Amino acid sequence: MKRMVLFVSFFVRAGVTTGEAQTKTGDKEWAAIVEAAKKEGKVIVVGSPDPVMRNEVIPKFTARFGIPIEFITGRASQIVARVETERASGIYSIDVYLAGPDTTANELYNDKMIDPLKPLLVLPEVVDGSKWKTGKVWFADPQEQFVVRAFSSVATFMFINTEHVKHEEVRQIKDLLNPKWRGKISTEDPTTTGSGANKAAHLYSEFGEEFIKQLYIDQKTVRTRERRQMTDWLARGTQPICMSCREDDVRPLAKDGFKVLEIFEMNGIPPSINGSPWMLSLANKAPHPKAAQVFANWIISREGLETYGKGYGSATLRTDIDESYLKPGNLPKKGVKYFDDTDWKWIVTGRRENRQKVWDLLKAR
Repeated sequence: MKRMVLFVSFFVRAGVTTGEAQTKTGDKEWAAIVEAAKKEGKVIVVGSPDPVMRNEVIPKFTARFGIPIEFITGRASQIVARVETERASGIYSIDVYLAGPDTTANELYNDKMIDPLKPLLVLPEVVDGSKWKTGKVWFADPQEQFVVRAFSSVATFMFINTEHVKHEEVRQIKDLLNPKWRGKISTEDPTTTGSGANKAAHLYSEFGEEFIKQLYIDQKTVRTRERRQMTDWLARGTQPICMSCREDDVRPLAKDGFKVLEIFEMNGIPPSINGSPWMLSLANKAPHPKAAQVFANWIISREGLETYGKGYGSATLRTDIDESYLKPGNLPKKGVKYFDDTDWKWIVTGRRENRQKVWDLLKAR
């Protein structure tokens, strides 16, 4: 792997342009931040247990900057509980959060556990608006200071094992209510926070209580909190319809010859986009602030986002990344009206309200 050489030129040729001068200043500032980060020794990042993080992102970042990453994974509710317990004792152990939108908006942001990130973005290719589809870095929070959204991808609605389910059998959303699929559908447990509850909340908002009752109760949809278990069920065909399987978990199945199909759109419900796999924020009172700054800038640089986007299979918001790695269904189409599952207002109001209705209904059964 080629290593980036960070240096400041001591010789400026005559006739340098204003733009070039600004780039030199940016290089010098960045080099100083990196040196300070190296002295801090490491950066502590919280996120979900994505293979791409461990196998690609961490090695590439460490090789690039010589800064080790301590990566903490787990369910969002468990991590937040741990952080709250530590903070009550005056312990601040986290530098960077790569968390889902619900955790980010309703806990990290709402409980003031994060610092403004915008002033710390200094890498020229990050602050250059031409490098972003939105014309600038997209800060999703109301103050446009704390939370970066770096992805916008058409969301997978579900996966099917085509040896057991023909695609034409599940073209319409209400096809899922066919008694043929009773006990054959799996989902992440919708009675806890996570992708299963998020999907159920969206379905409730679109179709109401009776549809949720029919799909999750009458159809005996199988719930689990172990995401790899759903992938295993999909491969075996015991639950050949998976509403919460993740693309990075299912990809190895396709490579191994399993007949799995990713479905992005269904008739009867608007397609969705989301900001998966994460939203970026910086913990306040971070123990390694400069290392956190380096990681935050790099992870939304071209190299960082391309590495994560390719490994995970999501469309980034950068304009300078070759998106040929994506499935055509991942890319939002012009002129199509999507339901944005990572819209801030939906996260903090609509999703919470509809999710609670789902919980009240399912927990009573």
